[in-house]
This record gives sequence, C-alpha cells and structure tokens, in this order.
Amino acid sequence: MSGRGDEPLIIQGDRSILLEARHPRYEEARDLLARFAELVKSPEHIHTYRVTPLSLWNAAAAGEQAEAVVAGLEALSRYPVPGNVVTDIRDAMAKYGRLKLVRDGEALLLVADDPLLLAEVCRSATAQAFLEGRPGRDRVRVRPDARGVLKQSLLKLGHPIEDLAGYVDGARLSLALRSATRTDGEPFQLRLYQKNAAEVFHAGGSARGGSGVIVLPCGAGKTLVGIAAMEKLQTHTLVLTTSLTAVRQWIRELLERTTLTPDQVGEYTGEEKSIRPVTITTYQILTWRKSKTDDFAHFRLFDRGDWGFIVYDEVHLLPAPVFRVTADIQARRRLGLTATLVREDEKEDDVFSLIGPKKYDVPWKELERQGWIATARCVEVRVALPEPLRPRYALSDAREKFRLASENVAKFPVVESLIRRHEGEQILVIGQYLDQLKDLARRLGAPLITGATRQKDREDLYGRFRAGELPVLLVSKVGNFAIDLPDASVAIQISGTFGSRQEEAQRLGRVLRPKRDGQTATFYSLVTRNTRDQEFAANRQLFLTEQGYSYEIVDAGTVVPLPATAADGVA
Repeated sequence: MSGRGDEPLIIQGDRSILLEARHPRYEEARDLLARFAELVKSPEHIHTYRVTPLSLWNAAAAGEQAEAVVAGLEALSRYPVPGNVVTDIRDAMAKYGRLKLVRDGEALLLVADDPLLLAEVCRSATAQAFLEGRPGRDRVRVRPDARGVLKQSLLKLGHPIEDLAGYVDGARLSLALRSATRTDGEPFQLRLYQKNAAEVFHAGGSARGGSGVIVLPCGAGKTLVGIAAMEKLQTHTLVLTTSLTAVRQWIRELLERTTLTPDQVGEYTGEEKSIRPVTITTYQILTWRKSKTDDFAHFRLFDRGDWGFIVYDEVHLLPAPVFRVTADIQARRRLGLTATLVREDEKEDDVFSLIGPKKYDVPWKELERQGWIATARCVEVRVALPEPLRPRYALSDAREKFRLASENVAKFPVVESLIRRHEGEQILVIGQYLDQLKDLARRLGAPLITGATRQKDREDLYGRFRAGELPVLLVSKVGNFAIDLPDASVAIQISGTFGSRQEEAQRLGRVLRPKRDGQTATFYSLVTRNTRDQEFAANRQLFLTEQGYSYEIVDAGTVVPLPATAADGVA
C-alpha cells in the first residue's frame, strides 16, 4: 500500500491508531482522537489509540457524527483508512439511538427502529427477564423496576439504549445564582464553558437531558457546573462526593454562590446527619455496613428525600454498591462530574448505562490556553535504586518490588533539592505510603495530613497553607480529591498507586488552579529508574498525554530539568 503523504496517523485494521508524537500536526490529530478514541500507551515517539464501541457511543451521545469522524481520520492518515474501520465506525455510531426507552402514560416501553432488532433483543435470555407481555411490531413493555438493569444488560450485548423515558420532578426548591459572593461581595458569574456544560446537560428540560457525565479538569469548577444544573432544575438535590472535606467544600460553594440558606443545605456524614432540600454525603458513609453480610444501612438516604436530582462528584470513583442502587433510581435526574472517564475497575460501561453518556468535555490544554487553569509543566525525575537494595529488589515478588522502588530513600534528597529550587512557592508533597511520608515530614520539619488526621486539624492546616503560612505541606492519598488549594504551584509526587490515571488526574489538578500572578505550575513525579515504579509511571503518564501535556524525563543528578531535546526525551 502506497503512502499518501507525511501525515501523523497510521490507522490499522484492528482499530488501533498510531500517532507520531513529534509530527507538526500532532496536536491537531491528538485533539481529533480525543473525541472518539481511547489512549492505550504514550511512549516518547509513537502514541497508540484504539477505537472501541463504547468510545464511539460516547462520541455519538455527545453529538459527534460518524462522517465527521471518518473525514477527520482520512485527512490525517498517512495511508488509506482500512475499509473495515470506516464500516465499524459508521455501524457503531449508528447503533446509538436505534433502541430507545420512552413513556406511554404509566407504561415504560423499549422502542426499536427496526422490527428485526426488537425481535433479536426480545429473544435474548439476558433481556427477557426485564420485559413484560407480548412485543408489538416495534415496541415492548419493560418492567417498571428494570429501567437501569435493562440498559446495563443490553449494553453488554452491544446495544446501547437512548433513555428518553423522562424523570420525576422531585420536591420543588427555589434557588438562584448570586451575581456576587455572599461573604465578600466579589463579582461572580459562570464561565462560558461551565454555562454550556449545564445547558447541554439540561437540554432545555427535554427528555434528551437530565442524565449524563460532564468531563472537566480539576480546578475548572466542576462543582459550579453541578450548582448551575441545580439552578436549572429547581428541585431537591442529593450530592454524593468523596470525603468530608469535599462535603464541606460543596456546602461552602452553595452558600457563597447561591441564594440557598444554611437551613436548606444539609451534611450527611459520620459527624452529622441532617437531611435538607440539598444534602451532601460521601461514598464512604453510603457504603458503610457493620459486616459483609449486613445491608448498607445508609442506602435508605436515597428514599428519605423527594430527590429530583442526584449529583455524583468524581464519578470515576463511584463504588460498585452505589452502582447497584443507582440502577434502581433511573427516574431521578443524574449528573456525573469527573476529570477522566477512565475507571481502574473498567466499569466505564456502567457509568454510561446507569449515570448516562458523556455529554460535554473540554480539553485541559484548551482551558489552559484560555487562562482558566494554570499552565503546567510535568517532569518525571528518575532516581537510582541504592546499591544495597538491589539484591533485595531482585529477589522480591512483584508487589514488594513496587513498594521497595516507590519508597526508595534516594528520593528524599531530591525532594529537598526541589523544595530549595522552588523557595517562595507553595509546595505540596504527595505520597502513597504513610511510613515514607512520616519519615519525610520529620526530615523536612513540615506537617503531614493523612486519613488519621482529625477533620478540624486538616482544615486548619489547609487554611494555613492557603494563607501562605505553610510553604510546604505533605499529604497522603487523602489529598487526591476535592481539595481547594488555589495557591499550590508545585506538586511533588514521591509515590503513587499502581499506574492509576485517576490518581494522576487528581494530583496534577492540585496545582492547576490559576495563579494570581500567572505563575506556571510544576508537577514532579519521582520514579525509581528501571524498576516496577517506572513501569507503572508509564501508565500514569497516559493521562498527561490524553490531556495534551508533554512530560520531561530528567535524571535526579541534574535536578535542573533538561531541555526538550535531551537524550532522555520528552513524551
């Protein structure tokens, strides 16, 4: 097959796509692929994507057209696009919307655009348990309690359902966004992309709105998108989030930026259990139970309010038990907020079927260009494993190898050197292992926040950090989520979870909020060279590449980052 020119993409018959990272049209091709493909790996020179049915269904749900996808690939492909890939794209995207859930009075119906498709579905043993009565030519009655599980089941068979069955309104709640914050009177209005995200989700109140996922970077104001959706819906709302800190942050934002009063906003946590028109709780409290054989005691919260709207903050962390209860509450409007659709448990299809498809996203680099998030520089610092540890490392199993490499004591002097280099800036040091963090905290003489730190002490330390009284703060993985530290301009990741893109999203997000002086944010990741630590770091870097960031790889001996043409390379 002859070439068509020096274009950046090579598209293969197995639906994998290779992208040349140093090509002049790299960014154009990367932004195209981000709309409908998944990134698989991103070493220095060639990035690999794959096109999957789920990635194409999400694209279709977000308004992408198959012909535009094909035309984009054809324009950027070095060789003719394989015919089977073109056919697969058209067929997969055409599937979204062929099956619909609708209401006919009180009846819930599954409607197909083709009688043969309906016959195929009705003959499926998976679907039969959720259907009632004899099917008509193009429709069949669905059990009222099976709306969620039917969508789950048919998606696994390759049949995505567009849910147009509508929602209960819930108890009415009047609220409006303020034009100035309550406490200090600072002018306030939604950014254009926040307003657009809420409008796309709401869809003018039509059946096409009311369920789905909004993907925005950490620091881009996902909470405000949720609040804007609440204003449009004017209904009692339940918000599920990741931690007590996040609960308090939601409450603070609601009271500062809306007309809601303190008696209308409740906290349902281990410390307080108030159910109000707007109630914020945590995944942790919802999934608490006395033992593995007991029921989840707090699931009744879903039925203790006349909720018209449920917000799933950081939906990529939604625990499996909450998926199960979500399957039963499909008549309530549902909004998922996240920085990445990637789930480490690979349950992206459950997010699609039970929360809803992706409705809106904005590339991180686009918001950076607009000045809404800080310009970020990502640097991987490779540290040698000390000679005395090498025999132990060689004889350890895979898990122990990862831990030995992650807790490498040779990382400590690098942290100290980086802190000196960034003197005068607000620096977060983030890690996975408590013993490592405690040793480093003693060495630096800096405070440490872990899961055992009392909430009052956490808030005090966060407050002092925001005020500039603490130049360095260490946090364990409790610092990954929903913490507003707008003045952090440097994050040093000393250890992380096994290749988690979720975690990389959250940790990078800790420094992406715009700086008052326009300062560039820097995200360092310390990795032990030629070990399991480095292997898993390559997985985490996928997230950086997905969002358009390059990352420099430097040797710890230099400390000063190498230029982009350095031998270690830039991915």
